[in-house]
Amino acid sequence: MKQIIIEGNNYLEGTINISGAKNSAVALVPASLLSDDIVTIDNIPDISDIDALNEILKYLGAKVDRNATSMTIDSRNINNKEIPENISSKLRASYYFMSALLGKYKHVEMYFPGGCSIGARPIDQTLKGFRALGATVVEENNKFIIDADELVGNNVYLDMPSVGATINTILVAVRAKGKTVIENAAKEPEIVNVATFLNQMGAKIRGAGTSKITIIGVEKLGKCYIEVIPDRIEAGTYIIAGALMGKNLRINNIIPGHVEMLLSKMKEMGVNMEIGEDYVTVSKTDNLKPVSVKTLGYPGFATDLQQPLTTLLTQCSGVSKLEETIYENRFQNVEYLNLMGADIKINGRVIDVKGPSKLIANTVKATDLRAGACLVLAALAAEGKTTITDASHVLRGYEKIVEKLTAVGAKIEIEDI
Repeated sequence: MKQIIIEGNNYLEGTINISGAKNSAVALVPASLLSDDIVTIDNIPDISDIDALNEILKYLGAKVDRNATSMTIDSRNINNKEIPENISSKLRASYYFMSALLGKYKHVEMYFPGGCSIGARPIDQTLKGFRALGATVVEENNKFIIDADELVGNNVYLDMPSVGATINTILVAVRAKGKTVIENAAKEPEIVNVATFLNQMGAKIRGAGTSKITIIGVEKLGKCYIEVIPDRIEAGTYIIAGALMGKNLRINNIIPGHVEMLLSKMKEMGVNMEIGEDYVTVSKTDNLKPVSVKTLGYPGFATDLQQPLTTLLTQCSGVSKLEETIYENRFQNVEYLNLMGADIKINGRVIDVKGPSKLIANTVKATDLRAGACLVLAALAAEGKTTITDASHVLRGYEKIVEKLTAVGAKIEIEDI
């Protein structure tokens, strides 16, 4: 067990460099198995989710050369064996191995993936894609056995634009026979990053980043190199930190277009910031205006930034409204923000955040990754010393968060308990 301790109300000044995107890297690593050669993934974040994926790679027999920022993966001699529950349950993204192994070997056995408890996270749309391409799916005792005599391209219409289902369908379709068309596909930048990776191996994918993706199957995929895009959720989290406690805090190595909706809402609030080609400089701003926010798939407001933004909404003068449309259980942070002095009311999938509130240190719990980030932000702005328990959730998605915040003036440490 780990806990983060933060002494709040200290200005953040200097530069934070954004790492590679967690939500991209966790798909790129399993996708590497589709290659018949060696692949290199650069700008890999040093986070516990990547450690878990690395464990699966080695369990399957892949040769992995990993350093601080990159992974070189040779999966030419892997053993396509059952992935046990004690490994697959460590993170949601383990299900990308399901699609990569099915796509390459037409057979996979693994247990239901893990991940944060933020509401129902069914994989029915992923399984729908598998079946459409010719696979049979048997589920017994939380275990999936998926087989295909032959994978053949087809039209796949997703009932909702799910990122996971979009990527999983792509991973199966790239080595299927013929043409696959995914309609109502998710448009997130991470999907474009994965499609670029596969195309550099020799895949034929068009339309990534739009609602219609076309894949022409190929027999073999080869050697390639890819760089993970900057993490837009990490970037957004630190931009929010700057609005709370920044003193010309510069957030570097970002793609501003990937956080455009957040920046738009922050402009609406009156946050003092400067947006450059690959950076944002932001400072603490008083008398912020309340806003209404609704989470949507990209390019709408990211659900992963909903909880971090809630902390900033507590400092607006008036009542802000935030509606969560993606996950029904993503307000677990509210209880702990209220313990710290916030005034937030939950009404179904909408919260009303009344501010400004003076935040006071307390002992709180990170119930999931982004809830933990929300509480880190609250602790940075609060008076006194806050303890955040179950901090391992935060380390799943934020590379060197303690070191990065310490470097810009935060008083933060992590403890094993």
